[in-house]
Amino acid sequence: MTIQIGDIAPDFTVATTDGTLSFHEWSDNSWVFFFSHPADFTPVCTTEMGKTASLSIDFECRNVKPLGLSTDTVEEHLKWIEDVNDTQNTTVEFPIVADEDLKISRLYEMIHDHESTTQAVRSVFIIDPEKRVRLTMTYPMNVGRNFSEVLRVIDALQLADEKQIATPADWQPGDKVIIPPSVSNAAAANLFPQGWDEIRPYLRETHV
Repeated sequence: MTIQIGDIAPDFTVATTDGTLSFHEWSDNSWVFFFSHPADFTPVCTTEMGKTASLSIDFECRNVKPLGLSTDTVEEHLKWIEDVNDTQNTTVEFPIVADEDLKISRLYEMIHDHESTTQAVRSVFIIDPEKRVRLTMTYPMNVGRNFSEVLRVIDALQLADEKQIATPADWQPGDKVIIPPSVSNAAAANLFPQGWDEIRPYLRETHV
């Protein structure tokens, strides 16, 4: 099964470092940053887990719950978390899925056979409170994720939902946004009373 943007994220019940987790119930009315890593006690993964933990306030203020996964056991995860906390000077509090049978990794297509048949690549799924997949990214095993980009796309998705806008290339919070072509000028006048710059009829920029 290929998971596409707009699909309902597949539900599952699984053991984690915080006990048994039923995904849809656990996510509740929050956004979810669901991400996989190849293995515990590996260098790149250690830095990524530490970075996720250090951004806990950033995720919380966006109503986002991080959820990690690898194909190791809960016992291995718990031992590894001690190393992560020690080497990355942080405290891991988000749950990490134990997927030693590869069930969740296969369900979410995190196993790419040309990389490994037993370990997950670095997959990212941003899932909204309606349980819909809003963004997917996949990194190879030897390249750590850009967490600034993870936060940026969450900001862009949430702002787009709230204000009925789109975001241009390299958008950062506070930059101008785009009024989508599907929004007529008449509708835009109500939505954006501050006005906009019309570069082309299909390219209208404004601040929100």
